[in-house]
Amino acid sequence: MATIGLRKANTRLPPEVNRVLYVRNLPFNITSEEMYDIFGKYGAIRQIRIGTNKDTRGTAFVVYEDIYDAKTAVDHLSGFNVANRYLIVLYYQQAKMSKKFDQKKKEDEIVKLQEKYGIPKDD
Repeated sequence: MATIGLRKANTRLPPEVNRVLYVRNLPFNITSEEMYDIFGKYGAIRQIRIGTNKDTRGTAFVVYEDIYDAKTAVDHLSGFNVANRYLIVLYYQQAKMSKKFDQKKKEDEIVKLQEKYGIPKDD
């Protein structure tokens, strides 16, 4: 595979590169077998998690065994067309994900306080 060429050149990877990929804009009816077919071409996969509830549909996490395989997948699959949808493949970044979760938590807390004190919502 192409990853051998990367390793031999002793390429330094950017700090955001890791083995875990966050995939967005997936078709809602995609199966895990189809995900393994698409992403397995670029290296050994440890795990794939596909979002199933209302908030996570169309997203997935793909964990590769090797960081260079993950980099190759991002390079080749960003913008890849699956069922007339263009994939968005990003490196998973814990800080950004937790920030998004914290924002939603704060918004929920504000709504509860507005309901508790009878303040009309700003829509």
